[in-house]
Amino acid sequence: MKQQLSISLGQSSDKGIKEQNEDSYGVLVPEDQQLESKGLSAVVADGMGSCLYPKEASEYCVKGFLSDYYSTADSWTVKTSGAKILTALNSWLYGKSSNEAKAYVSTFSALVVKSTTAHIFHIGDSRIYLFRNHNLEQLTTDHRIRFSKDKDYLSRAIGIDLHLDIDYKTLEVEVGDIFLMTTDGVHDFVNEATIKQILSRTANLQVLSDELVSTALKNNSHDNVTAQLIRIDQLPSQDADDVYRELTRLPFPPELEPGMELDGYKVLKEISASSRSQLYLVEDTASSQQMVMKTPSVNYDDDPSYIDQFHLEEWAGKRVKHPNVLKTYEPERPRQFSYFLMEYLQGQTLAEWIKDHPKPDIKEVTDIVEQIIQGLRAIHRMEMLHRDLKPDNIFITQDGTVKIIDLGSVKIAGIAEISTPIERMEMLGTRNYTAPEYLMGMAGSSKSDLFSLGVITYEMLTGKLPYGENMGKKTNWRSLCKIKYTPALKYNPMIPLWLDGAIEKAVRCDQRMRYETFSEFLHDLTHPNEAFMRQSLPLLEKDPLKTWQLIAAALFICNLILAYLLFSR
Repeated sequence: MKQQLSISLGQSSDKGIKEQNEDSYGVLVPEDQQLESKGLSAVVADGMGSCLYPKEASEYCVKGFLSDYYSTADSWTVKTSGAKILTALNSWLYGKSSNEAKAYVSTFSALVVKSTTAHIFHIGDSRIYLFRNHNLEQLTTDHRIRFSKDKDYLSRAIGIDLHLDIDYKTLEVEVGDIFLMTTDGVHDFVNEATIKQILSRTANLQVLSDELVSTALKNNSHDNVTAQLIRIDQLPSQDADDVYRELTRLPFPPELEPGMELDGYKVLKEISASSRSQLYLVEDTASSQQMVMKTPSVNYDDDPSYIDQFHLEEWAGKRVKHPNVLKTYEPERPRQFSYFLMEYLQGQTLAEWIKDHPKPDIKEVTDIVEQIIQGLRAIHRMEMLHRDLKPDNIFITQDGTVKIIDLGSVKIAGIAEISTPIERMEMLGTRNYTAPEYLMGMAGSSKSDLFSLGVITYEMLTGKLPYGENMGKKTNWRSLCKIKYTPALKYNPMIPLWLDGAIEKAVRCDQRMRYETFSEFLHDLTHPNEAFMRQSLPLLEKDPLKTWQLIAAALFICNLILAYLLFSR
């Protein structure tokens, strides 16, 4: 049976000898699907007493993080979500301050537990400790510069500078782990030996947090005192059989034929079928809207990895909303079978377009590339990688709109953080369009999708592949590195040297040598880069026929001279 993440909690705070409590703290444990997709979060913040509004600053940090974190995309990693929120919080607090005084400044420490991993975000001198097996470990580093015993200052805090430097780390969580979050009013006046002694007791966490605070006050703490305890009582876990039953809760649909009706969708025709899936043109009988229904292949009805990836394709499609990415619809009625619905497009695939345009206009090619880039950017902004970009997976509608139409191999960073007993499929994409790092079993990046786009650009301009049919046949890094790029000029003399240079850089085997961003690639495709203009191409590669004609002419002249010399004696 599926287990959810659960915790015990203890929280205690006191203003101490100060007029007001400038510490803030909080924990949020979602009760819905977000507990799995985003995890639980705990925060403690300490407003800097020398600023004008320390209490407001710490409250804004805690409330802002706890609310905004759960508004970020499910596809994002914890690190990305946390960093974006903290950067925004810092900008707001910094913007509220005047040039003369820092009005809103606070320390900040956050713990996010997602699946079986703890994620730590930290700025300032509040702290997070881990108490495990009677050992106490400080997980954060104080950003405090001390001049003497009585004089120090914060070197980092939220709102103190426009640039925010965040400490981030992760660690695997175990059942029974206790995380202690404190402000300096506690840990500056209660040593680690005493903390360990208190946490070793069997009392509930509320009693222990109260004792930590009272101990700090007894030790003459002259600051606000806050202690927050989170104990991991249960970690999420799933039995493989339970996961499989959930994945197969909806059966695969039968083979569909025109005229059949499924959940209120009438089948008009089969669009395509492969060993992995079928595509049907269907019509919603209620709205008369035409859509494409994608159904899984019965070849994989007992393959949990395949079914999981099929579900992820729909999951990703619903979250990427962009004119250059195929729309995925939410069904209007409950489903009785496993399938999903996409928008119906009329036009042709890029593979068909390439066949129909053997000598394309360069401007038309770069316009298509620009639209593909826009779609890829939308995918990457969601922290997803496409991993199978090829002409068959790109569609050009009748009005010229370019759409990425298949997310069947997508990798979602946020989903990858969730542990599962199901081995997730590592799709390699399609031979000759796949980046070399994937072939070597390495992790991909946005540069991997850039490689595929570079190959597609080359093919649009030449009808060929930059490495011929060799890329998919190599089995190790050394042999891949020996593959030689064939200049596009060899197949299309009308291609400018600088444009060929841009493509060559995009498809380099070593991803470190490729463009850093799609915008750089697009700029060099549309604007002559002097670095590529200076490159010279051997005549034999640029124009083999002309080269051999010149060689033959030279040899003929040499023979004439030799003949003249022989007969003139």
